[in-house]
Amino acid sequence: LDMINQYAPLAGRRLLDVGCGLGMYVRKFRAFSEAVFGVDIDLEKLAEAGETLPNLAQSPAEGLPFPTDSFDVILLHEVVEHVYSDGDAVAEAYRCLKPGGRLAIFAPNRLYPLETHGFYLGRRYIFKLIPLIPWLPDSLRRRFCPHVRTYRAGDIRNLFAGLPGRFIVFTQVYPGYDKIAARRPVLARLLRGVTYFLENTPLRAFGISHLAVYEKERRKPGETEGGGEGN
Repeated sequence: LDMINQYAPLAGRRLLDVGCGLGMYVRKFRAFSEAVFGVDIDLEKLAEAGETLPNLAQSPAEGLPFPTDSFDVILLHEVVEHVYSDGDAVAEAYRCLKPGGRLAIFAPNRLYPLETHGFYLGRRYIFKLIPLIPWLPDSLRRRFCPHVRTYRAGDIRNLFAGLPGRFIVFTQVYPGYDKIAARRPVLARLLRGVTYFLENTPLRAFGISHLAVYEKERRKPGETEGGGEGN
């Protein structure tokens, strides 16, 4: 949340969380703004989140139910790896951004040595961390993990190809170790100290996720919404 707010300021802005799930970020965003919206394809999660949160809707990331130029900040937190078309999901979020708005994406890093989404052995799904699967050749990795994508830095950049704008930040981040912190807080502090230090070195390339914040190109003075010149 701090990193999102650092690179895509949230206060008083119109905000959207795509793939909001149970609404964790929607709830956090409401401390910064009243104009917070969330979408997800999972009706059960939306129903649970909707018991305490407004402005939620069912929608795929590739077809958002909002007009063009609707939001100042849009978040896709560990979402693009799961959607049917990651390119369409990014393009659709870009469409819904206001000129000068910012899209924040977290997505799995192919260089991180552990597979965090579980894996398949034949038809059997096993939800455990397993080392080195992300480093396998594409054809082998897809056999173990056909249900989720993972990305090299160039793959993330390619999602924005042809979308006018610029990266505000493009980096990699290490885990928060929340589950470890719940059981062994001293170990979690040690891990955080070491790996958060690595985020400021070239070894950040091996972090668990890419963090990309992309700013939509601002309109030139006199340019209309359709891209032409105003009268």
